[in-house]
Amino acid sequence: MSMDDKTQRERLKRLAAMPDKTIDTSDIPEAPLGAWTDAERGRFFRPKKEAVTIRLDADLLDWFRRQSGGRGYQTAINAALRLHVTARR
Repeated sequence: MSMDDKTQRERLKRLAAMPDKTIDTSDIPEAPLGAWTDAERGRFFRPKKEAVTIRLDADLLDWFRRQSGGRGYQTAINAALRLHVTARR
């Protein structure tokens, strides 16, 4: 049995509004200490990439290229933009 998107969103909204103390987690065992020591953020999540053309100041582009030895500078620019966006959320 599947719920439609609207119903699911409403349920998730109600759950998000609940104080942590009122959520019954008695059927979920406590994670042991160190359970997340080998966890890797983003290991299975790969955001969709999209090719774009963008005009950047030459000195910024040169800096990113020098920092990465000429390889991976686009990934570094993407990471810098992601940090900026995350900080503003």
